[in-house]
Amino acid sequence: MASVLVRGAIVSDPLADKVLVAPRSGRASGPRAGATDALTRRINADPEGVEQGLAQLVLTIVELLRQLMERQALHRIDAGGLDDAQIERLGTTLYLLEQRMQELKDAFGLEDKDLNLDLGPLGRLM
Repeated sequence: MASVLVRGAIVSDPLADKVLVAPRSGRASGPRAGATDALTRRINADPEGVEQGLAQLVLTIVELLRQLMERQALHRIDAGGLDDAQIERLGTTLYLLEQRMQELKDAFGLEDKDLNLDLGPLGRLM
């Protein structure tokens, strides 16, 4: 375990000796070589994979917002705050947004379950 200087005091920091980036001078050797190799394996620089991951993230956010908008619209309808024309326009807009989301999911080979991210101890996003 390495020690670091924090506000004038030396404290033990279990993360201070971890490799966060690969060394600039070629391949790593010694005890940190394994950590550098593990870091390299984690980074997927495949352009198609990056595009797929970005599409998944963006579509997840859009789907979350779409669901929130739908719930808000239902609350406004139940409260009687919208007339028939507004309800019709809102329904059409939400329908078209849902259709476009389906087209984008198909284009990127994603399914509904792919947009429901696992947040670890917090559970699933949606």
